Amino acid sequence: MNYTILGGGLSAISLAYFLQNNQNIDEIHILEKDASPGGICRTFVKNGIEYDVGPHIIFSKNKEILDLMNNLLGKNNEKHRRSNRIIHKKRLVQYPFENDLSKLPPEDIDYCVNSFLHNPYENYDAKNMLQFFLKTFGEGITNIYLRPYNEKIWKFDPSFMDTQMVERIPKPPKEDILRSAKGETIDGYLHQLYFTYPKKGGTEALIKAFISKLNPKIKIHTNAKVKEIEKTSYGFKITTSSGMFEADKIVSTIPVNEFVQIYKDTCKPKEVITAASNLRYNSIAVCIVNVKKDYAGENYTFTIADKNIKFHRISKLDFMGANYHIDGTATYMAEITYRKNDLNDQSSDKELTEKVIEGLEKIGFIDSKQDVNFTDLKRFDYAYVIYDLNHRKNMDLIKNYFSSQNIHLNGRFGSFEYLNMDAVINQSKILAEKISNT
Repeated sequence: MNYTILGGGLSAISLAYFLQNNQNIDEIHILEKDASPGGICRTFVKNGIEYDVGPHIIFSKNKEILDLMNNLLGKNNEKHRRSNRIIHKKRLVQYPFENDLSKLPPEDIDYCVNSFLHNPYENYDAKNMLQFFLKTFGEGITNIYLRPYNEKIWKFDPSFMDTQMVERIPKPPKEDILRSAKGETIDGYLHQLYFTYPKKGGTEALIKAFISKLNPKIKIHTNAKVKEIEKTSYGFKITTSSGMFEADKIVSTIPVNEFVQIYKDTCKPKEVITAASNLRYNSIAVCIVNVKKDYAGENYTFTIADKNIKFHRISKLDFMGANYHIDGTATYMAEITYRKNDLNDQSSDKELTEKVIEGLEKIGFIDSKQDVNFTDLKRFDYAYVIYDLNHRKNMDLIKNYFSSQNIHLNGRFGSFEYLNMDAVINQSKILAEKISNT
């Protein structure tokens, strides 16, 4: 039996890894549109500095998956203590925001504490993300940080997003809020407190580690953009930019909104086509800025809710070690989300880079633009799944349809779920087990 996996990112590579010892599968073909596999887990190089598509780190509550990632990387791996900050009115607040309230100006502390202790929303059922924030944290924490930051990263009003992203966030005890306000910084999200990261090669080192463990029956085809899939009496016929492939079974990890369009079925329900066209997602621009001085200290990422700053987050790449550092300088990676045809999308790379440099000056990470040594900016069409109010209904329709076609969907954009790397790998493991048991 021949399996073909559409797309060559982490979800495809990890699925092939888990499927390779299945005795019922003779060959597995991976079709990747780009010149190299990896998807948004690729790593790029500028003047010797390696950088990812955002600050990918290796951590998980799932010990089995965490051990797998760390064992694959082996000696090319290093442990770090997470040091993330929120920049609020030029003050550094430890992440998560509610655990370090004493760093705020006095009037903001009073607003956050009072509205948390006397919260008129806490007994309502939360129907959307904004209602969840108000119910869980009160007006102060919501309006000062959570609402503006989420509007900035999602480019979507949180009152039109459901609670899938946030429903697992616990409501902090009143005692913790009071301790936080009085000056006791509380460590939150303990499973994220320590993480590992490759000593060299960036996140793509994990992709390469997976590939190094694949057996010969797995074939990776690059520069093979999937253009059309047709169901046949024997399986599937796949037309790509590099030729034709035939498959007994397929798994799609390519963005499901695109997959619906290229999957040819005369009986494809119109509601499935409509659901796919209504899926929401963000693109991202990642801008590298190497500067002459280091004003960030021993910190890794900084989130910024201020809408006058173009980027929602910057990461100090030097934090990851010697292979991500140039002596006498600091290198930052800024992230800017956008949607097709919005103002960020319509801005040129030069304009976005200039806005990033302006932002670094506003937050005090450079004295002037003369401090910049070099920059690099790349755009990626698919970055974040947006859980709008219709997401679950739309995806259930699409999943049920492809299940009826005996096609599996996998990965962040293949299944259109917001999954971190560990969750993607675990999804692949579960899918491989399901395939093996059928």
